[in-house]
Amino acid sequence: MSIAEKLPSILIANRGEIACRVIRTASRLGLRTIAVYSEADAEALFVQMADEAYPIGPAPARESYLDAGKILAVAKQAGAACIHPGYGFLSENADFAEACAQAGIVFVGPPASAIRAMGLKDAAKALVEQANVPVVPGYHGAEQGVDFLSKEAQRIGYPVLIKAVAGGGGKGMRRVDRPEDFADALTSAQREGQSAFGDARVLVEKYVLSPRHVEIQVFGDSHGNVVHLYERDCSLQRRHQKVIEEAPAPGMIDEVRAAMGKAATEAAKAVGYVGAGTVEFIADGRDGLRPDGFWFMEMNTRLQVEHPVTEAITGLDLVELQLQVAAGEPLGFSQADVKATGHAVEARLYAEDPEKGFLPSTGKLWALQFPESEGIRIDTGVEAGDMVTPFYDPMIAKIIAHGATRTEALDRLGAALGDTVVAGPRTNLAFLKRLTEAQGFREGPFDTGFIERNSAALGAQPQPLDAAAVAAAALQLEEERQLAGLMQAAERADGEARSPWLDADAFSLMPRPALGLPLLVDGVRVEAQIEWHEEGARVSLPGHEIDEGEHEIALAQAERGTWLALHRGRQTSVALFDPFSVDLDAAAGSGGIIKAPMHGKLIALFVSAGDAVVKGQRLAIVEAMKMEHVLVAPRDGTVSEVAGEPGAQVAEGAKVVVLGE
Repeated sequence: MSIAEKLPSILIANRGEIACRVIRTASRLGLRTIAVYSEADAEALFVQMADEAYPIGPAPARESYLDAGKILAVAKQAGAACIHPGYGFLSENADFAEACAQAGIVFVGPPASAIRAMGLKDAAKALVEQANVPVVPGYHGAEQGVDFLSKEAQRIGYPVLIKAVAGGGGKGMRRVDRPEDFADALTSAQREGQSAFGDARVLVEKYVLSPRHVEIQVFGDSHGNVVHLYERDCSLQRRHQKVIEEAPAPGMIDEVRAAMGKAATEAAKAVGYVGAGTVEFIADGRDGLRPDGFWFMEMNTRLQVEHPVTEAITGLDLVELQLQVAAGEPLGFSQADVKATGHAVEARLYAEDPEKGFLPSTGKLWALQFPESEGIRIDTGVEAGDMVTPFYDPMIAKIIAHGATRTEALDRLGAALGDTVVAGPRTNLAFLKRLTEAQGFREGPFDTGFIERNSAALGAQPQPLDAAAVAAAALQLEEERQLAGLMQAAERADGEARSPWLDADAFSLMPRPALGLPLLVDGVRVEAQIEWHEEGARVSLPGHEIDEGEHEIALAQAERGTWLALHRGRQTSVALFDPFSVDLDAAAGSGGIIKAPMHGKLIALFVSAGDAVVKGQRLAIVEAMKMEHVLVAPRDGTVSEVAGEPGAQVAEGAKVVVLGE
């Protein structure tokens, strides 16, 4: 019997890119696909792709995608034979896996017992130690008091890493270098762990210097077979979140691969693992990868975000394998049958602003265009016109490149990033492009601290005004004004004069006087000058030199007469300056108004009106997309106004605190 005969229908208990990914393979195999969606995702791409789709509640995940009861109710109503949880949300929830089994619905993943055994980092470390798998020194016990954990950190030796026991994706993780910073870091990690996973418990580990993050993809079936599908290197990280992943790992040697593969498969066998899973290791990268220089970190009992690089080098469809195993079939191949061809690299394209500390960015995708190039695969869950909301992970797409060599794969990835167009929310597109070109990453050695050490060179700080982008948008704005004036004049039949700004020779080839054009560029007032010559119009920006290189500038129109200029992956917002509709304080760059950097919830407020503060002092914390963002005082002063209160939702750019002299 085929997979579709055994599992004729599948409900995808997820959203976005991974939901689209699962639907594609399931549809190819002939399964009826069923989507569930929140109110925020009613028009989403994955909803359109599915054969059937059912609403499950409001936008907040806890009221929709994390509500197991609602999802199971839909599964029963729709007659789903199986449920694929994707990654995140309920994918590693043992109770949900168990409830599926009790309802007679196949859970496409490991048994609940394996999820429980590996789901908590502290218990997982204790378990794999019994299987002789090396673990990082640390405290993995139940005591959670700040005084006790602080003493444990002293015993382990700084720097240490605080990690939420139920964590993942970098959430609930804090590196601490000094004893005096431990208490605040612990509180923040516990709060983030509770918010993201409903569990505030943490463990404390020794922070490995020059760490490499290398993980092994494992696969097991219900017949006792367990294999690994080579390794992935995920060392390019920011705040413990993966940015670029690749397979195989650079510098990997057969002896280390064999040792890691054996440790990973032994860990999987120890819990009776079935399905796709990833065993993550931390390696000491100071002297290259060594058989005695890696330690177990955790096991992710689900499909990983970066699974496409494994698919690229092995030629396997991991979602198809998941469904095959869920249908009760054996894997059908042994470890010796697994071969790797070439090299693959994946970049995660996010709606975030590298120039502002990688703060999440939301809004409408006015333009979205990906290249169709050799060796390039695009996994996305959005299309032009969609909204990036503050409720979920801000991933726009995964861009995967495969080549015969690592250099070829990186070249292809860099070229694909250069040909990608995203207009609307700020993105890390230019940052990713620079990463693919960074000599230290290409030639190595590199570790998980590479991005932090090279953040300035990678553009992860405020950048100068992009004069070329502004000039291109200014010309577009002026053309709009001229066309609007001509249309206005044509509609008048009473002989009235045309609008005062419209030049009678607007579209003639005769020279015209220079025109001053007041603009608002990324919220800042800028004066542009337009001069007309026989060969066309030319824009100048006093005080700025315009780079007239060969880099193409893409333009996308946003609402309210705003144009978004995309130059080398970086976006510049340009609009005509209107003094009656602009926040003059913001346009002037006032340092006294501390605003919410993104749409989110104000979860903590540390000051009141009248308080004296010093530069760098914490004022408030805004939570967005399950991550905390601290607002600090830009200078010394006295708080003159507090505009928010804990628990309230705040819009991007909303005033939170006003700082007087």
